[in-house]
Amino acid sequence: MASSGGGGSDDFPVLVLASDLGVDARPFLSRSEQQAGEDRWHDCPSDPHEDFSDLDALQFFRLERGSDVAGNRIFRIVGKYFPALVISAERLRKYVLQKILAEMPEGPFCIVYMHSAARKEDNNPGITILRWIYEDLPSEHKDRLQVLYFIHPGIRSRLLIATLGRLFLSGGLYWKIKYVSRLQYLWDDIKRGEVEIPDFVQDHDDVLEHRPLTDYGIEPDTLHLNEMPATAYSLGRFDSRWAYREAMS
Repeated sequence: MASSGGGGSDDFPVLVLASDLGVDARPFLSRSEQQAGEDRWHDCPSDPHEDFSDLDALQFFRLERGSDVAGNRIFRIVGKYFPALVISAERLRKYVLQKILAEMPEGPFCIVYMHSAARKEDNNPGITILRWIYEDLPSEHKDRLQVLYFIHPGIRSRLLIATLGRLFLSGGLYWKIKYVSRLQYLWDDIKRGEVEIPDFVQDHDDVLEHRPLTDYGIEPDTLHLNEMPATAYSLGRFDSRWAYREAMS
């Protein structure tokens, strides 16, 4: 309880929520406040002058033509294609939301995330940013997301999600994650040809067939699949560390 000051007795309750924890504050908002939040969300990605052609060219997030066996349309995410150091969290958020609103067809959908050869320092935007983007989706769109296929998860990813996932990810998203350690298991849920698999993902899968512990850092990566080549597409420098790395190379 907090007092209003002076000698008065007008006390009022104060409820404090940690913004970076996995707490959904919407139940504590009035209906008008919730509606206002939805209205603000729809205003965010609607700037007609926003140019995302550079991000489209990277192909790290796109809608596939196919569906999984349950009939869910597929959004494909390729972790290795995402240059986290040169794209701000706000721009990534606007791009993803604009992409979903503009291209998502009616009905349920799924996400196929390819973690193959992705590097934490170069390709990971951070779990809190991913949670922020997901929580910004209207409830209708979150309900339409049926499953997230997580291809080639490494031990760090598994441990992070197992230990902090329930805290930093919405419960609805946490329970929709399905780990896929080999492409052969993906074909049980998605028929071949329904989603495009980059060559390096297939190469990574072939290595795991002969050295299954490579993803856990126990065996050497003879094909150097964890090395991300520099992107040839021109991007604005968001993080000075990126320019420093280029200067030192």
